[in-house]
Amino acid sequence: MAAASELGLSQPAVSNAIKSIELNVGFPLFERINNRLHPTAEAKFLYDEADPLFAIHDAFAAKLEDLRENRSGRLRLVATPPLGYGILPGALKRFLARRSGTSVFFDVRRLEGVVDAIERGIAELGFALNIGALPNARVEPLFEGEMVCVFAPDHPLAALDVVTPADLQGLPLIGLERGTRLGEAVRRSYESVGLPYRFAVEVRYCNTACVLAESGVGVAIVDPFSPSRGARHDLAVRRFRPSTPAVAYAIWSDVRPLSRTAQAFLQEVKSESARQINLPPL
Repeated sequence: MAAASELGLSQPAVSNAIKSIELNVGFPLFERINNRLHPTAEAKFLYDEADPLFAIHDAFAAKLEDLRENRSGRLRLVATPPLGYGILPGALKRFLARRSGTSVFFDVRRLEGVVDAIERGIAELGFALNIGALPNARVEPLFEGEMVCVFAPDHPLAALDVVTPADLQGLPLIGLERGTRLGEAVRRSYESVGLPYRFAVEVRYCNTACVLAESGVGVAIVDPFSPSRGARHDLAVRRFRPSTPAVAYAIWSDVRPLSRTAQAFLQEVKSESARQINLPPL
């Protein structure tokens, strides 16, 4: 009766199950002593041998449940510095908080390295700003921000709400390298208002520009993520006009579909962008 109650079965059903098992194995598994069933030595041996199998079954069932609920898996990510040091750390923190069984590879590279990692299958998901169509990868816009002007908090420009190229004439400018997508975007903004783009220092990365601006080297026009993330620079940040888009994109292979884990992380990145800079995801 106790066994039947534990299993949620009737006593006849348990008796029939025992008979069926004994018929299959070819020898008795229980003997009746004083009107009670007791396992035979063979039954005890089989129980001990089967215990590891039940543990494997339970572990497999738990893993299956993790996969069903998208709490487990592997994810390989690569990003350019503005997003790798900006939006992604916060997104990754929240993502892993709900998926402790997921293992992640994460690297920050130049744009060429991000594209190469996706094309060669080194990473499943890449992230970059202001990229165009790619021949061997899919590109999806995630959210759109605008370049901003940054400088030390005690700089005279701090009195302005919006900074323009005219406001920056004659001031030491920390420029972004020619040939980079963000650097070319800023140069086009200067050209659109007919002013020359003259810099005192030229750098490749926006985070480097932020470090120099914080040190008082000059002012810089950078993406909207770099000033507040990574080293958490002590900088004044102002809108820059003319509006200069800084669009974040996700990149993945055009021959390998995204895993459910990667799709879930994409949604986390969109949510994180809205939290950090109050941008509506695209």
